[in-house]
Amino acid sequence: MPPGADVAVVGGGIVGCLIARHITARAPGTSVVVLDRDTVGSGASRRSAGLHCPRGATERVRRMARYSQDYYDKLRDLDPALPIHPVALSVVAAASEAKLRETYLDSARLTRTDGPSGGPPGIRHPERSRVFACEGAHHTDVYALVQALVRELRHLVTFREGVEVEAVDPDAPGPARDGRRVALRLGTGETLTARQVVLAPGPWLHAPAWRDLVAPLGARIKKIIALHIDRAPATGDRAVVFQDEDAFLLPLKDRGHWLFSYTCQEWDVDPAATASGLSPDNAGEARESLRRYAPELAERALSARVFCDAYSSTGEPEVRALDADGRVVFAGAASGSGYRLAPAIASQAADLLALPDPRPRPAQNRRSHP
Repeated sequence: MPPGADVAVVGGGIVGCLIARHITARAPGTSVVVLDRDTVGSGASRRSAGLHCPRGATERVRRMARYSQDYYDKLRDLDPALPIHPVALSVVAAASEAKLRETYLDSARLTRTDGPSGGPPGIRHPERSRVFACEGAHHTDVYALVQALVRELRHLVTFREGVEVEAVDPDAPGPARDGRRVALRLGTGETLTARQVVLAPGPWLHAPAWRDLVAPLGARIKKIIALHIDRAPATGDRAVVFQDEDAFLLPLKDRGHWLFSYTCQEWDVDPAATASGLSPDNAGEARESLRRYAPELAERALSARVFCDAYSSTGEPEVRALDADGRVVFAGAASGSGYRLAPAIASQAADLLALPDPRPRPAQNRRSHP
């Protein structure tokens, strides 16, 4: 393992892997190391519902959603075997139609429908709500996608799995030609130096190595719960988004069951503790939310995926330099939309890096000496 790299990416989830992919695409030959305390994709990415919905609450998020949708479409076109699957989607909303159309991208082509939403039988629509068909949605097995991206990148990027970063020093001395570098002290006893570092830690905001660097962002960690409903999706079933509560039902045909995600309000949790599963309070709250929409399914919600995610103070992803010289960049806190917005987060992170320009420079006119 070389003692240094041009860029070190800390975090091997979907965001970290796409950052590495953007770097190698923009600046071939840049040495990139991706480090993860576990195997790549084993954190929030593994537990992600993987639903891409073409929407955004702000103009910036809508631009990011548009970029990400185009990026995933191109990935699927390049390799149809990737686990990115288009899914029919209905949106159930009591909000005004004008407001809804402001939130969703033009590519969603929202169309008012008079019939049921098309999810599993027995769905109850909230009073005064309307149903809209939405185009452009897809579902992904995010863990499997990360593994596919890593296979593609291994000849370009060094992956160090099971290697924890214990300290980040943004002001370490480097070779004279490089100036200052960032030193990463690793759990293996090594010190890796890089010209720049991108922190993509997912919900591990409070890891001692970067806790003080990240604290000024004001991001918080919230529990994420998605129930697994023991009912096989039928041909023609649609995903259903309940817009007003930010909940959804998703048919997981590859796994043979439905998933129900709702907005849990348990904040400031520890990632290490949330992986232990549903608490009695979590189970009761999640099933009560499901009963509001599909009471017949609540008793069939016998399993769940439980984890957490980082939420920014604004609801928009955080992509910014953490030090005055821009040697350490943070990318994440996507407020539950890490997969959905990952390509755009990666692109914005790459924008902040001092990558060499791979384009050939025009030859300068030279005058002969007299």
